[in-house]
Amino acid sequence: MRKKIAAISAGLPIIVLIFLAGMQSLGHRELSSPECRVSKWDVPASLPVQTQDTLIQKQEAPLPLIQRLPVTCCQDDASCLDEVLYRENNQVPDKKALVTAIDRSLQYLQTSNAITAYQRYTVAGITRERVFNSLKRFRELLLKTNSATELHKAIEREFVFYQSIGKDNKGSVLFTAYYEPLYLASRVSTAEFRYPVYRLPANLDSWPKPHPTRLELEGADGLQGAKGKLRGLELFWFRDRLEPYLAQIEGSARLQLPDGTQTTIGYAGHTAYNYKSIGRELANDGKLPLQGITMPIILDYFHKHPQELNIYIPRDPSFVFFQENHGAPAQGSINVPVTAERSIATDKSLMPPGALALIRAAIPFAKANGEMEHRIVSRYVLDQDTGGAIKGAGRVDYFLGTGKLAGDRAGVTVSNGQLYYLLLKPKS
Repeated sequence: MRKKIAAISAGLPIIVLIFLAGMQSLGHRELSSPECRVSKWDVPASLPVQTQDTLIQKQEAPLPLIQRLPVTCCQDDASCLDEVLYRENNQVPDKKALVTAIDRSLQYLQTSNAITAYQRYTVAGITRERVFNSLKRFRELLLKTNSATELHKAIEREFVFYQSIGKDNKGSVLFTAYYEPLYLASRVSTAEFRYPVYRLPANLDSWPKPHPTRLELEGADGLQGAKGKLRGLELFWFRDRLEPYLAQIEGSARLQLPDGTQTTIGYAGHTAYNYKSIGRELANDGKLPLQGITMPIILDYFHKHPQELNIYIPRDPSFVFFQENHGAPAQGSINVPVTAERSIATDKSLMPPGALALIRAAIPFAKANGEMEHRIVSRYVLDQDTGGAIKGAGRVDYFLGTGKLAGDRAGVTVSNGQLYYLLLKPKS
């Protein structure tokens, strides 16, 4: 889905991301003993991670995942457990949502697409059958356990972790978040609704490369698509120049139509260009400071300077096409709906599609007064999406749901954390 810019596949994981830039790490939390410090979550120093010099000599790429034992929870480290699964009346998706996400991955893993994907997967020991069986067993444990501690102990007994080496070979992974926006839109062009999104051209595969850039396809003002290859492909029209672009970044959107009905659009394809961050472009031009830049800051800048949209949006050469999904939930790149708080997007050239994972990162939560509070949490998630901005072992995009609150949270999600895949121990 998002990020569907998907890689630009379907998951453009991102709106938020990438616009971004200075990232803060999870500092040490002084817990009860040295072994309970945050460093226990990193790739253990005892595990062999190949050096870059060695890899260059062998002309090899580093394996993205390193097998290790599960992290042992310390009594004073509440961030170790996915406690929200066992809370009642909470505002975060609960056990039922996680079970739904698991069932969707199990469905995917029985498809021909999954068979093909895992035939190409290069990390030894991670097979489609093992991922499938691990998900089934985790689902059983999830349903019969009565506390996060009980679930974690069962995982320690039966599972091993495959940890992402991250961006530094020590396990540091940059987390951002994405969401499904809700916009006003029209099926027909009017004086109010002028800015279109487009269907996938039937002949896109035959377009000569290099493909036309965004500027060449829709013009600097976003209104010239009918004069070229996009003529007649208009799908919906928006009121604001920025909105169809943000929909392309997210890879999907929910639309409120003038007659009061709603529908959805989702990723259908993309041109052969990588996404280019307009947030970074603003920073390069000295319009915004690179340190601490977030989506709300970027949006505020363009609300104050709307004329500059025609300068910065065309600098991103990538272009995403859509299809109408008639209200269906946003889908990830493995063609199953993504679940709020329980789906992630990663680089699918490196990470196992549909697999069960544990993430640990600082995630923003809205307080009663509307302010955002970042809390370091652990969450069991399914790897069900990908995105053009999500490249390498050191990137994860976390799906936060639909609407304004999800967007507000996604816009300020930028932190370093860890990513682990959970797989059953091999049978002896």
